[in-house]
Amino acid sequence: MNHDVFLSIAEICQTHAERLRWAMQELGKRKPFTPESLDKLSQIELAIFDQFIVRFSKLQDAMGAKLLPAILELTHEEGELDTFIDKLHRLEKIGALTSAEQWLKFREMRNQFAHDYPDDPEIQATLLSKAFDMAAMLLNELERVVVFAQKYL
Repeated sequence: MNHDVFLSIAEICQTHAERLRWAMQELGKRKPFTPESLDKLSQIELAIFDQFIVRFSKLQDAMGAKLLPAILELTHEEGELDTFIDKLHRLEKIGALTSAEQWLKFREMRNQFAHDYPDDPEIQATLLSKAFDMAAMLLNELERVVVFAQKYL
């Protein structure tokens, strides 16, 4: 893999991460998330929640689809890595990822965002609380992966 290609992918992920961090900083002022607190959000705050959801999803997707496979290319990992879970386990084994299982939870959260629960503020509040914690872990994983890759650039 061309180092410039890897750096370009990492830069895209960093852009998503910066915008996710900003949304988290803004939303952190509204914690804890409850059905009542969500009901009182302004239009701008709702837009920030949307930004949070979109950037979490885009970061998770870009890392899973591009950055993590790029790490495997950089490290010249060999062997049968036919499935995504095989790739995650290899990334965990070489120390690029903290946990393959945690990564699957990030993907599950991204998938939950695809379902809108406009009529159930309890589900919304629970989901956003969980996602907020997971977003911090996702940002840490990005940092870990980028630091890991530095050895190979």
